[in-house]
Amino acid sequence: MNLKQNWVAFQTLITKEVTRFLRVWTQTILPSAITMALYFIIFGHLMGSRIGTLNGIPYIQYIAPGLIMMSVITNAYSNVTSSFFLAKFQRSIEELLVSPTPNYLILGGFVMGAVLRGLIVGIVVTLISALFTDLTVHHFLIMALVVFLAALLFSLAGFINGIFAKKFDDIAIIPTFILTPLTYLGGVFYSVSMLPPIWRTLSYFNPILYMVNAFRYGVLGVSDVNIGLALAIITGMIIVLLVLALYLLDKGVGIRT
Repeated sequence: MNLKQNWVAFQTLITKEVTRFLRVWTQTILPSAITMALYFIIFGHLMGSRIGTLNGIPYIQYIAPGLIMMSVITNAYSNVTSSFFLAKFQRSIEELLVSPTPNYLILGGFVMGAVLRGLIVGIVVTLISALFTDLTVHHFLIMALVVFLAALLFSLAGFINGIFAKKFDDIAIIPTFILTPLTYLGGVFYSVSMLPPIWRTLSYFNPILYMVNAFRYGVLGVSDVNIGLALAIITGMIIVLLVLALYLLDKGVGIRT
Protein backbone atom coordinates (compact mmCIF):
# COMPACT_ATOMS: atom_id res chain seq x y z
CA MET A 1 0.00 0.00 0.00
CA ASN A 2 1.26 3.45 -0.84
CA LEU A 3 1.12 6.46 1.48
CA LYS A 4 -2.27 7.67 0.20
CA GLN A 5 -3.85 4.23 0.63
CA ASN A 6 -2.43 3.96 4.15
CA TRP A 7 -3.92 7.34 5.01
CA VAL A 8 -7.34 6.32 3.65
CA ALA A 9 -7.23 3.09 5.68
CA PHE A 10 -6.23 4.99 8.83
CA GLN A 11 -8.98 7.58 8.34
CA THR A 12 -11.55 4.85 7.71
CA LEU A 13 -10.67 3.03 10.92
CA ILE A 14 -10.86 6.23 12.98
CA THR A 15 -14.18 7.22 11.36
CA LYS A 16 -15.58 3.77 12.12
CA GLU A 17 -14.51 4.03 15.76
CA VAL A 18 -15.83 7.57 16.26
CA THR A 19 -19.12 6.76 14.53
CA ARG A 20 -19.51 3.70 16.74
CA PHE A 21 -19.25 5.54 20.07
CA LEU A 22 -21.15 8.63 18.91
CA ARG A 23 -24.05 6.48 17.66
CA VAL A 24 -24.52 5.15 21.19
CA TRP A 25 -23.65 8.42 22.99
CA THR A 26 -26.22 7.68 25.71
CA GLN A 27 -24.04 4.70 26.69
CA THR A 28 -20.58 6.12 25.98
CA ILE A 29 -20.67 9.86 26.84
CA LEU A 30 -23.79 10.65 28.88
CA PRO A 31 -23.05 8.26 31.82
CA SER A 32 -19.68 9.92 32.47
CA ALA A 33 -21.30 13.37 32.38
CA ILE A 34 -23.96 12.34 34.93
CA THR A 35 -21.46 10.52 37.17
CA MET A 36 -19.07 13.46 37.25
CA ALA A 37 -21.91 15.90 37.94
CA LEU A 38 -22.80 13.76 40.98
CA TYR A 39 -19.15 13.78 42.10
CA PHE A 40 -19.10 17.58 41.90
CA ILE A 41 -22.35 17.85 43.84
CA ILE A 42 -21.49 15.34 46.59
CA PHE A 43 -17.71 15.56 47.00
CA GLY A 44 -17.19 19.07 45.69
CA HIS A 45 -20.19 21.11 46.75
CA LEU A 46 -21.62 19.31 49.82
CA MET A 47 -18.45 17.84 51.39
CA GLY A 48 -16.07 20.39 49.92
CA SER A 49 -17.80 23.24 51.72
CA ARG A 50 -16.93 21.51 55.02
CA ILE A 51 -13.36 20.59 54.03
CA GLY A 52 -12.50 24.12 52.94
CA THR A 53 -9.19 24.39 51.08
CA LEU A 54 -6.44 21.96 50.09
CA ASN A 55 -2.97 23.34 49.35
CA GLY A 56 -4.60 26.78 49.47
CA ILE A 57 -7.17 25.89 46.78
CA PRO A 58 -10.92 25.42 47.35
CA TYR A 59 -11.59 21.68 47.56
CA ILE A 60 -14.09 21.56 44.69
CA GLN A 61 -11.55 23.33 42.49
CA TYR A 62 -8.75 21.00 43.66
CA ILE A 63 -10.60 17.79 42.69
CA ALA A 64 -11.89 19.08 39.34
CA PRO A 65 -8.71 18.24 37.30
CA GLY A 66 -8.59 14.76 38.90
CA LEU A 67 -12.21 14.06 37.99
CA ILE A 68 -11.61 15.21 34.41
CA MET A 69 -8.53 13.01 34.13
CA MET A 70 -10.41 10.05 35.67
CA SER A 71 -13.14 10.30 33.04
CA VAL A 72 -10.57 10.54 30.22
CA ILE A 73 -8.65 7.48 31.44
CA THR A 74 -11.67 5.22 31.98
CA ASN A 75 -13.34 6.14 28.68
CA ALA A 76 -10.20 5.76 26.57
CA TYR A 77 -9.53 2.37 28.14
CA SER A 78 -13.05 0.97 27.93
CA ASN A 79 -13.62 2.19 24.35
CA VAL A 80 -10.75 0.32 22.74
CA THR A 81 -11.17 -2.76 24.92
CA SER A 82 -14.82 -3.27 24.02
CA SER A 83 -14.38 -2.26 20.38
CA PHE A 84 -11.46 -4.61 19.69
CA PHE A 85 -13.03 -7.49 21.60
CA LEU A 86 -16.31 -7.07 19.69
CA ALA A 87 -14.34 -7.10 16.44
CA LYS A 88 -12.87 -10.44 17.53
CA PHE A 89 -16.22 -11.75 18.79
CA GLN A 90 -18.03 -10.82 15.56
CA ARG A 91 -15.04 -12.00 13.49
CA SER A 92 -14.91 -8.67 11.65
CA ILE A 93 -11.26 -8.42 12.73
CA GLU A 94 -10.51 -11.15 10.19
CA GLU A 95 -11.47 -8.78 7.36
CA LEU A 96 -8.85 -6.34 8.62
CA LEU A 97 -6.19 -9.02 9.08
CA VAL A 98 -6.54 -10.37 5.53
CA SER A 99 -6.52 -6.86 4.07
CA PRO A 100 -3.18 -5.22 3.11
CA THR A 101 -3.60 -2.75 6.00
CA PRO A 102 -0.39 -2.78 8.09
CA ASN A 103 -0.77 -3.82 11.71
CA TYR A 104 0.52 -0.49 12.98
CA LEU A 105 -2.35 1.25 11.18
CA ILE A 106 -4.89 -1.19 12.64
CA LEU A 107 -3.48 -0.43 16.10
CA GLY A 108 -3.41 3.30 15.34
CA GLY A 109 -7.03 3.35 14.16
CA PHE A 110 -8.39 1.62 17.25
CA VAL A 111 -6.19 3.63 19.62
CA MET A 112 -6.90 7.06 18.08
CA GLY A 113 -10.64 6.33 18.14
CA ALA A 114 -10.35 5.66 21.88
CA VAL A 115 -8.21 8.77 22.40
CA LEU A 116 -10.86 10.90 20.71
CA ARG A 117 -13.59 9.45 22.92
CA GLY A 118 -11.48 10.16 26.01
CA LEU A 119 -10.89 13.75 24.88
CA ILE A 120 -14.56 14.36 24.00
CA VAL A 121 -15.69 13.05 27.38
CA GLY A 122 -12.96 15.15 29.03
CA ILE A 123 -14.32 18.29 27.31
CA VAL A 124 -17.88 17.43 28.39
CA VAL A 125 -16.78 16.91 32.02
CA THR A 126 -14.79 20.16 31.91
CA LEU A 127 -17.91 22.02 30.80
CA ILE A 128 -19.85 20.40 33.66
CA SER A 129 -17.13 21.39 36.13
CA ALA A 130 -17.52 25.00 34.96
CA LEU A 131 -21.08 24.89 36.37
CA PHE A 132 -19.70 24.24 39.85
CA THR A 133 -16.34 26.03 40.02
CA ASP A 134 -14.03 28.41 38.19
CA LEU A 135 -11.05 26.82 36.44
CA THR A 136 -8.28 29.05 35.10
CA VAL A 137 -5.71 27.20 33.02
CA HIS A 138 -2.17 27.99 34.17
CA HIS A 139 -0.15 25.98 31.62
CA PHE A 140 -2.27 25.13 28.59
CA LEU A 141 0.42 23.17 26.71
CA ILE A 142 1.19 20.95 29.71
CA MET A 143 -2.52 20.40 30.33
CA ALA A 144 -3.19 19.48 26.68
CA LEU A 145 -0.07 17.30 26.44
CA VAL A 146 -0.79 15.36 29.63
CA VAL A 147 -4.44 14.68 28.81
CA PHE A 148 -3.50 13.45 25.31
CA LEU A 149 -0.66 11.25 26.59
CA ALA A 150 -2.86 9.78 29.34
CA ALA A 151 -5.62 8.96 26.84
CA LEU A 152 -3.02 7.41 24.51
CA LEU A 153 -1.45 5.37 27.31
CA PHE A 154 -4.72 3.88 28.49
CA SER A 155 -5.94 3.30 24.94
CA LEU A 156 -2.87 1.12 24.39
CA ALA A 157 -3.47 -0.65 27.71
CA GLY A 158 -7.10 -1.24 26.74
CA PHE A 159 -6.02 -2.61 23.35
CA ILE A 160 -3.77 -5.17 25.05
CA ASN A 161 -6.65 -6.11 27.35
CA GLY A 162 -8.83 -6.58 24.25
CA ILE A 163 -6.18 -8.82 22.65
CA PHE A 164 -6.09 -11.19 25.62
CA ALA A 165 -9.85 -11.12 26.34
CA LYS A 166 -11.58 -14.37 25.44
CA LYS A 167 -15.03 -13.62 26.85
CA PHE A 168 -17.05 -10.57 27.89
CA ASP A 169 -16.07 -11.02 31.56
CA ASP A 170 -12.40 -10.56 30.62
CA ILE A 171 -12.95 -6.98 29.43
CA ALA A 172 -14.42 -6.02 32.83
CA ILE A 173 -11.88 -7.67 35.17
CA ILE A 174 -8.97 -5.25 34.66
CA PRO A 175 -11.10 -2.04 34.87
CA THR A 176 -12.94 -3.31 37.96
CA PHE A 177 -10.10 -4.78 40.00
CA ILE A 178 -7.06 -2.79 38.84
CA LEU A 179 -7.91 0.40 36.95
CA THR A 180 -10.64 1.70 39.26
CA PRO A 181 -8.66 1.19 42.53
CA LEU A 182 -5.55 2.79 40.99
CA THR A 183 -7.64 5.74 39.82
CA TYR A 184 -9.26 6.35 43.21
CA LEU A 185 -5.85 6.00 44.91
CA GLY A 186 -4.17 8.28 42.36
CA GLY A 187 -4.65 11.54 44.20
CA VAL A 188 -7.94 12.54 42.60
CA PHE A 189 -9.57 13.47 45.94
CA TYR A 190 -6.53 14.23 48.09
CA SER A 191 -2.92 15.32 48.14
CA VAL A 192 -0.34 12.59 48.80
CA SER A 193 1.25 14.93 51.36
CA MET A 194 -1.74 14.09 53.60
CA LEU A 195 -0.86 10.37 53.65
CA PRO A 196 1.30 8.58 56.25
CA PRO A 197 4.90 8.02 54.98
CA ILE A 198 4.41 4.34 54.06
CA TRP A 199 1.25 4.99 52.01
CA ARG A 200 2.84 8.07 50.46
CA THR A 201 5.78 5.96 49.30
CA LEU A 202 3.47 3.30 47.86
CA SER A 203 1.47 5.98 46.07
CA TYR A 204 4.54 6.97 44.05
CA PHE A 205 4.38 3.54 42.34
CA ASN A 206 0.91 4.37 41.03
CA PRO A 207 1.29 5.79 37.47
CA ILE A 208 -2.11 7.48 37.62
CA LEU A 209 -0.80 9.69 40.45
CA TYR A 210 1.64 11.30 37.99
CA MET A 211 -1.05 11.86 35.34
CA VAL A 212 -3.52 13.41 37.79
CA ASN A 213 -0.89 15.68 39.33
CA ALA A 214 0.67 16.71 36.01
CA PHE A 215 -2.80 17.59 34.69
CA ARG A 216 -3.61 19.41 37.94
CA TYR A 217 -0.39 21.40 37.51
CA GLY A 218 -1.48 22.39 33.99
CA VAL A 219 -4.86 23.60 35.27
CA LEU A 220 -4.19 24.91 38.78
CA GLY A 221 -0.40 25.26 38.88
CA VAL A 222 0.05 22.89 41.86
CA SER A 223 1.39 19.34 41.94
CA ASP A 224 2.64 16.72 44.40
CA VAL A 225 5.17 15.35 41.89
CA ASN A 226 7.90 16.67 39.62
CA ILE A 227 6.33 17.48 36.22
CA GLY A 228 9.41 16.42 34.25
CA LEU A 229 9.45 13.06 36.02
CA ALA A 230 5.71 12.63 35.43
CA LEU A 231 6.06 13.27 31.68
CA ALA A 232 9.04 10.89 31.49
CA ILE A 233 7.11 8.10 33.24
CA ILE A 234 4.02 8.56 31.05
CA THR A 235 6.10 8.64 27.85
CA GLY A 236 8.15 5.62 28.90
CA MET A 237 5.01 3.59 29.62
CA ILE A 238 3.53 4.57 26.24
CA ILE A 239 6.63 3.31 24.42
CA VAL A 240 6.58 0.00 26.34
CA LEU A 241 2.87 -0.61 25.72
CA LEU A 242 3.15 0.46 22.06
CA VAL A 243 5.92 -2.04 21.41
CA LEU A 244 4.05 -4.77 23.30
CA ALA A 245 0.76 -4.13 21.49
CA LEU A 246 2.44 -4.24 18.08
CA TYR A 247 4.32 -7.43 19.01
CA LEU A 248 1.11 -9.15 20.13
CA LEU A 249 -0.71 -8.02 16.99
CA ASP A 250 2.10 -9.21 14.72
CA LYS A 251 2.16 -12.59 16.48
CA GLY A 252 -1.62 -12.89 16.28
CA VAL A 253 -1.96 -13.51 20.01
CA GLY A 254 -5.64 -13.84 20.92
CA ILE A 255 -6.57 -13.54 17.25
CA ARG A 256 -5.04 -16.42 15.34
CA THR A 257 -4.62 -18.76 18.32
